[in-house]
Amino acid sequence: MEPNFAALRKEFPVLERKTYLNSGSYCALANDVKASIEAYMDDRLAIGANWDVWVTKNESVRELTAKLLRATPDEIAVTASVSAGLNSLASALDFSGPRNKVVSSDFEFPTNAQIWYAQESRGAKVVRVPRDASGYIPAESFAAAIDENTQLVAITHVCFRNGAKLEIPEIVRLARANGAKVLLDCYQAVGSIDIDVKKLDVDFAVGGMLKYLLGTAGIGFMYVRDSFTKSLVPTNSGWFAQADIPAMDITGNHPHPSARRFEAGTPAVVNCYASEAGLKFLLDVGTPAIEKRNFALTRRCMEQLVDIGWPSITPTQDARRGATVAIPSRDSAGLSRELIKRDIVTSYRDNNLRASFHFYNNEADIESFVGAMKDLRSEFAPR
Repeated sequence: MEPNFAALRKEFPVLERKTYLNSGSYCALANDVKASIEAYMDDRLAIGANWDVWVTKNESVRELTAKLLRATPDEIAVTASVSAGLNSLASALDFSGPRNKVVSSDFEFPTNAQIWYAQESRGAKVVRVPRDASGYIPAESFAAAIDENTQLVAITHVCFRNGAKLEIPEIVRLARANGAKVLLDCYQAVGSIDIDVKKLDVDFAVGGMLKYLLGTAGIGFMYVRDSFTKSLVPTNSGWFAQADIPAMDITGNHPHPSARRFEAGTPAVVNCYASEAGLKFLLDVGTPAIEKRNFALTRRCMEQLVDIGWPSITPTQDARRGATVAIPSRDSAGLSRELIKRDIVTSYRDNNLRASFHFYNNEADIESFVGAMKDLRSEFAPR
């Protein structure tokens, strides 16, 4: 049975006042998430340091993230950010031999490029696959870059600039044929579409809680395939990465046998409260239903933009699109500001305005947004 999206929408108070199309930057705040943060404050005032509960919350985030990705809890590291997870992973990889290549793409978020370029001093060679004349990067474009010297293919799932989704299964097959590992940055996808890391056959996946996972900033995750959890030993570490945390051992480094070895210091406690609530909410709705709804909403928005003569640059095929619709503008920042004046919340990257949808959006949001875009077309559309 399809979720009651009209009822679920009422759990996000901001939607009563705003047309909120900015989940690709920061999700709308749910009542349950707000209550979880208040519960943390109540605990602090009543008890102070409630470590037993705090550790339980961190483990709950791990278990819920594993359920979301169809992984096991031992394959999930709860990190401070995607950057923290990637730096820990990078520190565990050896680039001194012939397999020193990292293949990336023009669609990457800066983190999933800069961190690999930072490994060049350790022998890494970074190769970036460019977009084609249409602005997309088809899977076959990776064929020339991935070879027997490739150690890691580090790719985004959905591009933050234009909402385009890469053909992950095909890229993974190219990597497997050459013996390379695959890292998936699914920050702009996870929670908005259904993701099964086992079916995708990726080795690593990273993301965070502040976008489509309904949580907050300052907390993320990294999935590490079970076959790598013991063979990769990060040199970026900390006391929560140890096999026996309570031992407080200062005589050596003893990494946990699970993906926890990619963690570092004290968990972000209040963020665990919020993320636990957000993940529970999301899983109750179900990502298959969310994916279906987001495809319908983005498709309808793109059709209406064509009708007003201001089409998006986001691919029209569901297989090549996430939950963001990117619209070109000669002043994307100015356009975003004008929309804010009309209580329409969007974001912008480069010369594109971004309208990012989630299951709590509806047809009325599309009508409001497209109506405003029609009014502003003469001032902000490309000439």
